[in-house]
Amino acid sequence: MAKMAASMVESGEDAFRKIFKFYKRREPPPDFRDVTDFCSGTPGDKVVPAKLHPAAVSDEEAARVGLKPVREWRAFGLQDCPGFIFISNPFLRGSQAFWIRQCLKTYPQKPNICNLDMHMSPSDTQDIWGKSAHVLSCPPGKRPEKTLLEKLRWVTLGYHYNWSTKTYSADSFTPFPADLHALSVQVTAACGFPGFRSEAAILNFYRPDSSLGIHVDESELDHTRPLLSFSFGHSAVFLLGGTRRQDPPTAMFMHSGDIMVMSGQSRLLYHAVPRILPAPPERAASLEDPSPAPPLPQGGVLEPVSDQDWAVISRYIRSSRVNVTVRQVLGPGQSLPETRVRYHHGASDGDGRKRRRSSDEETC
Repeated sequence: MAKMAASMVESGEDAFRKIFKFYKRREPPPDFRDVTDFCSGTPGDKVVPAKLHPAAVSDEEAARVGLKPVREWRAFGLQDCPGFIFISNPFLRGSQAFWIRQCLKTYPQKPNICNLDMHMSPSDTQDIWGKSAHVLSCPPGKRPEKTLLEKLRWVTLGYHYNWSTKTYSADSFTPFPADLHALSVQVTAACGFPGFRSEAAILNFYRPDSSLGIHVDESELDHTRPLLSFSFGHSAVFLLGGTRRQDPPTAMFMHSGDIMVMSGQSRLLYHAVPRILPAPPERAASLEDPSPAPPLPQGGVLEPVSDQDWAVISRYIRSSRVNVTVRQVLGPGQSLPETRVRYHHGASDGDGRKRRRSSDEETC
């Protein structure tokens, strides 16, 4: 990666963009040997252990949101990225199914906002799961067309992100899901950030040909609080760069169940997702059993996933990736302006995706 990045800088085009294109290309397929894999026994020479705070989260609190005891988590950092923490699948057996169900069935419900709202009425997008479940259960060759669930590209929660102005406003807000907040609070506490407030989230739904362009998450008013990223389903190549577009990024795999925490200096680094890949066998196997390890903890947010729901989830996740980024928008004493302007999300293509200036300059 170092030699490749150096040659890209010398060529005159910023290193990040060229490495993005390298991993995105289809023919010839890229070489993934330089991609850091935290789930392997030897993830790479740039990787260092990350400090966690097991005493901040009891085993019972962790179990209530589907997480293993913090002392069992495998957490890593990168030598040149202070504040970056990568947690390799800390979820209990079977608990990912609940969180995937929430992302597909619960969180897209109104009054939350999704990409389909750009060209459909609220009544048509009221029950995306219900309008898609029966068709998704059929073999792909027998479906009349793509379901609404397969056309879903993003959902916003809490303070709804305005994709046109890249801002939040006080008058575009819906209550943040209590279960997702509970999960985020336990993860941030374990990473040394007590008192985290989940105020906004963006869910991105990726197909095998999807990508997420080079960007920095800077729309939040308080950058001292961490940004959380949860991955489920297919794997992704994630690129984490520096504070300038010219800085060559580090490539790493994000597999199902992995969590990233970007805090401190890493909070405002350029990053992107150029490639979606099938999950490795061991991570794919972790998704095959939807039953949480018995018994379900008392007072927890997890619920059993029905066989009927699991049939839809398993067919969807077989070829898709779901990513959830959770953010605290406001610091102490801060407030957002009221816009009273209806959000304009831009043009969309046939799948309800926003048209971009170029395929690798989307914003998250």
